[in-house]
Amino acid sequence: MEEEPDVKEFLIRIVQTISMAIVWLLINMCVGIYFDFAFFEGHPSAGNYIFYAWFLLSFAWLISYLRKKWKGWKEIGE
Repeated sequence: MEEEPDVKEFLIRIVQTISMAIVWLLINMCVGIYFDFAFFEGHPSAGNYIFYAWFLLSFAWLISYLRKKWKGWKEIGE
């Protein structure tokens, strides 16, 4: 069965968006939780500051990437 090109492109964008978000979450979870950079032990350390700076910068990059990916998207059938 042949799919319409618009539907196929739309589904690919959805899968790529979800995949990129999951990769971003896994990287930050690994660095933050497993290496204890997300939690303060009494007072913040340099590692905590670096982790949270990375977290915010990478989140801004993720949002920028997703906006570029979806920019100019037209409704299916237009």
